[in-house]
Amino acid sequence: MNLRLPLVGLANLTSSSFKFARRGQSCKTLGPLIDHRALRPASWNIIDRVVTSNPWDATRVPGGSSGGSAAAVSAGQCMVSLGSDTGGSVRQPASFCGVVGIKPTYGRVSRFGLMAYASSLDVIGCFSSSVVDTAILLEAISGHDRFDATSSKRVTILLQPNKVPNLASQLVPTESLESKPLKGLRVGVICETLADGVDVGVVSAIQAAAAHLEELGSTVTELHLNHLRIYLVMTLYGNQVSAEELSSLYGASRANGFGSEVKMRILMGTYALSAGYYDAYYKRAQQVRTLVRESFRTALQENDVLISPAAPSAAYKIGEKKDDRLAMYAGDIMTVNVNLAGLPALVLPCGFVDSGPAGLPIGLQIIGAAFDEVFWLFFLRNMKEIICLSFTR
Repeated sequence: MNLRLPLVGLANLTSSSFKFARRGQSCKTLGPLIDHRALRPASWNIIDRVVTSNPWDATRVPGGSSGGSAAAVSAGQCMVSLGSDTGGSVRQPASFCGVVGIKPTYGRVSRFGLMAYASSLDVIGCFSSSVVDTAILLEAISGHDRFDATSSKRVTILLQPNKVPNLASQLVPTESLESKPLKGLRVGVICETLADGVDVGVVSAIQAAAAHLEELGSTVTELHLNHLRIYLVMTLYGNQVSAEELSSLYGASRANGFGSEVKMRILMGTYALSAGYYDAYYKRAQQVRTLVRESFRTALQENDVLISPAAPSAAYKIGEKKDDRLAMYAGDIMTVNVNLAGLPALVLPCGFVDSGPAGLPIGLQIIGAAFDEVFWLFFLRNMKEIICLSFTR
């Protein structure tokens, strides 16, 4: 273990902050470097400054919006890092960069100090190169916080109210496991996430992971989730300019500080929440959210965990999708519904597609029941340690 490696403790590290992190700067120096102009989905794919590169292929995106945090771990510049996840901003970068990324149950981790994109969806997530390190970091940041009304006092499955469980201590060493360590585990494969629009290499990697789970003793079945293809419109923030009057400050800040993507999203959100369209859009969206939660609840009564890809493709070229917003938004289809349901989900590297100088990693998303991280991390540790995938290519 290299104890000199730093911990990157910021969500949404941008290209500039990643550049400084690589030079060994402390986390406190990174805050002012965050690019407020264009926090965009899928990847730091269209930032006005130097773009963060994917360590597996410098011509490709690391995922987003917490792409810098994932890239820092993948490049070996730090042991663990933090990110924020509104609709997949931890899990997609984990998949693109070939690292472990966890989105905890909504309310398990305090968001005090985080500028939320969507308060009812945002969570703080963790990146690392192993499930054990992820469990240690998650335990350290979990628990109720009186400064965050959305943080839950239900922090554990154990019979110890308000006490965060020692997650790492409950991970059994692989040498003590039986030949069928996942015997009795019910795994549901979400069929809609392997349908049209998903790259063949991604489908093959997920199917291979599912087959391996069966070899380890689990029961794997296919299932359908209704209302899966939902995309959330988020409001993003820009920088502030100087002005003598408040109205001028607002106007100049929004005109000069927001990029075209941010302006488009603000207009869409304002339109959806306007008095004449509240029932037609926002109210309907809340009703659909209830249906999403019910779909997951039913699926997790019949299965212990659900699996799917974390993204419909491996990391794509920088700038490849900047003129195709729908294609970029489609990258969130696998993940945003988990935020709507408030469930925990973790991404593990599960294979490669042949592209780039050394192949590109594919991430398997595992979804569990709310506040069930203790059982869930036990399963994930066993799965990751037993699956013999080499990430030294």
